[in-house]
Amino acid sequence: MKKNFRMVLALSIAVMLLLPGCGSGKSADKAFVPKYDKDTEFSLTVAGSYGNFESLEAEFERFYEYYPNASLQYVTMDDYNNVISSALVGSEPPDIFTTNSAMIGNEKYDAMFDACEVLSDSSLDIDYSCIRDSLIRTTDSGDVLMLPIFTTSYGMLVNMDIFEKEGLKVPTNYKELVSVCEKLRSAGYESPMMGADKFSGSGLFNCFVYPMFAYNVIQNSDKVDALNNFEPGSGELMRPALERLDEFIKSDAIDITKCQEEITDEYDQVIMRFFEGDVPMMFATGDVVSGTAKRESKSDAFTANPFKYRFFTVPAGDDGGYFINSISICFSVNKNSGNLDMANEFMRFLITKKELNNMAGLKRLITPTDDFSSDERYSALADVSDKRSFSDKETGLLDPAVRQFRAAIYAIGNGKMTVDEAIASYGNIPEE
Repeated sequence: MKKNFRMVLALSIAVMLLLPGCGSGKSADKAFVPKYDKDTEFSLTVAGSYGNFESLEAEFERFYEYYPNASLQYVTMDDYNNVISSALVGSEPPDIFTTNSAMIGNEKYDAMFDACEVLSDSSLDIDYSCIRDSLIRTTDSGDVLMLPIFTTSYGMLVNMDIFEKEGLKVPTNYKELVSVCEKLRSAGYESPMMGADKFSGSGLFNCFVYPMFAYNVIQNSDKVDALNNFEPGSGELMRPALERLDEFIKSDAIDITKCQEEITDEYDQVIMRFFEGDVPMMFATGDVVSGTAKRESKSDAFTANPFKYRFFTVPAGDDGGYFINSISICFSVNKNSGNLDMANEFMRFLITKKELNNMAGLKRLITPTDDFSSDERYSALADVSDKRSFSDKETGLLDPAVRQFRAAIYAIGNGKMTVDEAIASYGNIPEE
């Protein structure tokens, strides 16, 4: 049977408050207490698409402290999205497997979701109250089939040493951003902000202004259907974000030509260019930040002159930046697992603030818990007001609409269209 998903928001309907991980209050993180005898022998397989998963393997080792006779392994599946459904009913099905938000609502994954254990079943005692409410996805019947392990967002890497050296504070709103960039240019920084000029979610224009657009869409939810259907005039909803982008490009805060010449891709080169140490602010997503740990030692410049850096939302709005809660991956349990009790036991162990923070810290991604202080690089996210913090799914935007917005900002950012032209062309803007 097809399972339709919806979100659990902070002000969910009353029935959702009955779920073990939901509600307006957050309970204290409880210490894990094993349900079964410590000498229990069992094996579990976790399947996913990551080429390596050191943070998960570290959790295996921690789990062995409670169950020393357990044997856990992670396996990588090629062409994961196309093979996971069949793998769950194969001869050696995984006990736990990765899922993601993009699978929700796609009929291709109906069989996969039918094979998922209901993690909100109270008898499993999986307490996910430490996870931010907006990240919980449920079926129409209120079942939780997937729980987030890693999350990401849009923002900027900030070289804290530069700000300290120049006696500046990291900007918290657009007016401050423009002022800080002017001071940095006067101090000799050719492009106070840099990023990859790419047509992608990690592209600099998207990191800068998509969160602002998404926030505006949520404030105008009655217009979302028209936007998704490319109805005439619906592109007007993009105007505040597009005008802010146009204003930003003309402010001399960023040298687009310099970005094009010095940053050739939106991942590795974003990190390595930032590590040169002369870029005050670099547009990036949390997924990009996750690659910094392994590249610090690969950068001769950073090795010679290491500096402190942190991740902030981009202060594109008059009142500040916008924090979009986006899920990187979730874990689900195969309800047909031959080791179902122990698969649920591992999930009960993993879904705690302590373990989720440990995993996120090792992977250098944003924790799904409500404790940003666990990683200094992301600690500034705790300062974003609840009003400007929301889930990517709250927008109601479909992928074609998102891509048209991306096409609009890419065209405006590169001088190929004016704001008015992009709005008038919404639904037919060429995608790079």
